[in-house]
Amino acid sequence: MNILVVNLGSTSLKYQLLEMPAETVLARGRLERVSDYREAIRRIDTGSHAIDAVAFKTVLGGKPYRGTFRIDEGVLAALEEYLPAAPAHNAIYLTGIRAFQETLPGVPLVAAFETEFHATMPEYAVRYGVPADWREKFGIRRYGFHGASHDYVSRRVPEILAVPAGTLRLVSCHLGGSSSMCAIAGGRSVDTTMGFSPQSGLENATRHGDLDVFAVLYMMERNGWSIEEVRRQLARTGGLAGLAGIAGGDVRDIEAAAQDGNRDAALALEVFAYQIKKTIGAYAAAMGGLDAVAFTGGIGENAPKLR
Repeated sequence: MNILVVNLGSTSLKYQLLEMPAETVLARGRLERVSDYREAIRRIDTGSHAIDAVAFKTVLGGKPYRGTFRIDEGVLAALEEYLPAAPAHNAIYLTGIRAFQETLPGVPLVAAFETEFHATMPEYAVRYGVPADWREKFGIRRYGFHGASHDYVSRRVPEILAVPAGTLRLVSCHLGGSSSMCAIAGGRSVDTTMGFSPQSGLENATRHGDLDVFAVLYMMERNGWSIEEVRRQLARTGGLAGLAGIAGGDVRDIEAAAQDGNRDAALALEVFAYQIKKTIGAYAAAMGGLDAVAFTGGIGENAPKLR
């Protein structure tokens, strides 16, 4: 069976065609400057190999959708429902999935939700101190994200260290344009920095990270801002971009500016590193010790000074 695995970005489409169950890569590619997913799908080059199914790494569908699901109207409705919580992710996948449905009718589409790996977190780690009906009626809780990355780390690190996964206390640091950390004990997620939405936790490139909600309410009342205006500012000009005053919040640009004497850029890196160090210490305490720290993502792999 040939499965096309798709990673959708705001202007890009990455793909691999895998022959299963051997996981043989039959084709791979990356399409940039994508403005029309239907046109991009027609440009996917699988050679002479047929596509038997398409798999997507989806982000947030709430508590009922943690795991892998055949995409149907229920999955699409869940992505729509949680669109306000993950606007930069769910919107892209809704558009892309619908384009695949139209372009490849009859081909099964499957969603693998990022939140599944964190389903093992204990209840005391996922509950927020909000009114009970927020939690019960609307699913306000800590979900966690980057599950595919943290899951891989939970399996790969024990192999590298040649120790049983069940004995390992590990902190996984997925650091990139979008960053999160995960405490992994015995191969299972027990805590993570991202919560209800991918906007939470560590500062991301342009997304704010953890923030006192009353600061948001204060700014809305003082300035008469709409919800859309607040969402735009916090999702596009917050995070490392807001700390450094550098559009896009790319750590490579921030490091270069810091080397040139930009104090805000240097402080942004210090804030980012401090939050990571603080979280490693907190997770070590929560797990009763620490055996290893793993780094993944573009920053985790390629920014040795930050590590």
